[in-house]
Amino acid sequence: MLQPQVASFFHPDTATFSYVVYTAGQSECAIIDSVLDYDAAAGRSSTASAQEIVDFVRQHQLQVQWILETHAHADHLSAAVWLQEQVGGKIAIGEHIKQVQSTFSRIFNIEAEIRADGTPFDALFKDQEYFQVGAIQVQALHVPGHTPADMAYQVENLGVFVGDTLFLPDVGTARCDFPGGSASQLYESIQRLLALPADTVLFMCHDYPPEGREPNYHSTVQEQKDGNIHVRDGITQAQFCQRRTERDKTLGMPRLILPSIQVNIRAGHFPAPESNGQVYLKLPVNQL
Repeated sequence: MLQPQVASFFHPDTATFSYVVYTAGQSECAIIDSVLDYDAAAGRSSTASAQEIVDFVRQHQLQVQWILETHAHADHLSAAVWLQEQVGGKIAIGEHIKQVQSTFSRIFNIEAEIRADGTPFDALFKDQEYFQVGAIQVQALHVPGHTPADMAYQVENLGVFVGDTLFLPDVGTARCDFPGGSASQLYESIQRLLALPADTVLFMCHDYPPEGREPNYHSTVQEQKDGNIHVRDGITQAQFCQRRTERDKTLGMPRLILPSIQVNIRAGHFPAPESNGQVYLKLPVNQL
């Protein structure tokens, strides 16, 4: 039996975990939820964090097949395009990204640039679609709620990369107040994940640890069912929706939502340079 391995990379500035999934003795690998460093005050990007992933891939002589996104992130910019330039691979996301592209292209008034057909992503996964990382089978699972396009990736003999659905049990679940979000859908998506065997490992996209705990990137289905503060066993859908909605009303917009969404619905590409050769991002006023 092939036993996949995972290397995690934590980005403290955005509390994001990125991953490389690979198998000993095989060269193929996948990168999940990469981060491009971005200084919003200066409007400056850098690849220092993504370089750590490149270094790992090259050190282990891996061949990148896939650069996977669980969704169009609102809290960090994707490094997918830069990684593809460095180490190759197809950039992929769930097919419902088309809905997110349509929504945000209107918000940013870039409908002439965004066709809302999934381009420029290289591949769009359907719910329950299988694909391979070398000899390892992966299944894409549509888990909407945080956004309409969230996907989880279930890697055989390893676990599930859950994106922004669940956090560690002492943190809870993802917010649902972005355009197209739905607390009831998120509850149903989480129940789908929690119906997996109790010892299934769930790999987080984020961790916001309470004081005294170090960031951690995984838990199990049983740990979530026993102790998740928002959605443990015994909490009904109605209770969850009420608590999630009340909690979301207290949250400010993510610090990087405006730059990150513009880039991430383009699969990590920045807008084309304008006539002076400079790239610009837009800041819609009083829109969100």
